Amino acid sequence: MATAAAFLLVTTVGSSAASSDSGPVHLVSPGDPYAACDIGGDGTGTNYPSAEDEPYVTVSPRDPRNAVGIFQQDRWSNGGARGLTATWTRDGRHFTETPLPFSQCAPGGLNYQRASDGWVSTGPDGTVYASGLVFDATDARNGVAASTSYDGGRTWTHTTRLIDDTQARFTDDKNAVTADPVHPGVAYQVWDRIDEDDSAKVYDGPAYISVTRDGGRHWSPARPFVDTSVVPHSQTIGNVVVVDPRTDTLYDVFDWQTYDIDYSTGTFTPTDLHFAVVKSTDQGRSWSKPVTIAKDTAVPEVDPNAPTDAAKSLRAGGDLPSVAIDPHTGELYVAYEGSDFSGGAHDSAELVHSVDGGRTWSAPKRVNTVASAPAFTPSISVDARGTVSVTYYDLRYLAAGNTTTLPTAAWLVSLPRGATGCATERRVSRVFDWLQAPYAGGHFLGDYEGLATDGRSAVRPLFVETNADAPQDSTDAYSGVFPTGIHYGPSAEATATAPSRAAVTPGARPHRLVR
Repeated sequence: MATAAAFLLVTTVGSSAASSDSGPVHLVSPGDPYAACDIGGDGTGTNYPSAEDEPYVTVSPRDPRNAVGIFQQDRWSNGGARGLTATWTRDGRHFTETPLPFSQCAPGGLNYQRASDGWVSTGPDGTVYASGLVFDATDARNGVAASTSYDGGRTWTHTTRLIDDTQARFTDDKNAVTADPVHPGVAYQVWDRIDEDDSAKVYDGPAYISVTRDGGRHWSPARPFVDTSVVPHSQTIGNVVVVDPRTDTLYDVFDWQTYDIDYSTGTFTPTDLHFAVVKSTDQGRSWSKPVTIAKDTAVPEVDPNAPTDAAKSLRAGGDLPSVAIDPHTGELYVAYEGSDFSGGAHDSAELVHSVDGGRTWSAPKRVNTVASAPAFTPSISVDARGTVSVTYYDLRYLAAGNTTTLPTAAWLVSLPRGATGCATERRVSRVFDWLQAPYAGGHFLGDYEGLATDGRSAVRPLFVETNADAPQDSTDAYSGVFPTGIHYGPSAEATATAPSRAAVTPGARPHRLVR
């Protein structure tokens, strides 16, 4: 909950941020609505007060000045947060926070100790749909919940449990919600549901869906729609739906993970990791079989100068796709972390696309501009003119031998019709120290960040930065509006080349352990 904005043209790690009027990025997490909540009975682990992580954002198609963000509030080290916070604006600049009713820390919230994995989406009538993962740390209860706002994020109602699991064998994870851009009142929630029973040697993780057709007042019973039982010991993760407004076709993109499991030791060894897509032509009632998009080549996320130091390990967006669709052509774009362009040494931000409704896909291209610098957590959008925008973090400012801090910055790259040869880039954050972030399976900014189109030719990112030497306020969320299609000038070069690491065998990250 810093008191300043985050945009500086030139800065150093740990420097104070500029005033909120100095640039296009503004603080959207000015307070902590859960600060007074008693969490004494909410399980073990370290809680990071006033820490905001893993944001997402949606912009109203009716008025781009109306935007709603969401993020985890007061992150725990071993899973989830005290709650989820919505942050909303009516003028595109000044944001107000509202606690979302997903956890017991929120007024009128559901009776769960923790919440995680917030997601928001706005329908063509201005209705805002929110999704949250909800669970207890002291028992097996967990599920996915929905809430709806009819006033641009100021108030929330019709909070609903979409699934409420009570057995330890079932784990819900990585939920997302998408409002149908054509049909007012229709929205789709998707997630993965792990069924793990070691005694029966069962491990299965199909994708689930629940649909509202009355503006979030009621949701359909949750049901599986991507069957992973056809390949033993498989799961989906990172399911996200996009809709082609020309044809009403739905596309669900996800990561398919298959493991070899040694039940004597509890060891999971990934044997097949790839991104895939299924589609529906009847508003989610039936779905096609999966089609492979690309191999998932993400490697462990680490400090390049201390790759074996567990205290400096990172947690970012590996294994989770970000998907967008051109509203006029139906061309599909998927961005993700992958190590194809470093020989397995580190991840880059990679991009693939399909021009035939997801039947075939291009070879991956690297979209981060400094090849030697590890890049993380790409988020993607496509505006009405077909300009593809991708945000990501990278480590281009990390000097060789620096094991004290991890200088990190967020970047925005714009690609006309996805053409990487015509990319323009700008930095949208301060340079900050990633190692100041809460530790939750690695120093954690979020498994994803937010990026949404803002009108016909602009985008709105919503991302997290750390605060220097502020253990009671270690991270904050920022957002702003940036025009697309404008040449921002040459990309900033790395101040030092990050050292290469030996090739690392790709491995799925344990999302099911630290949510």
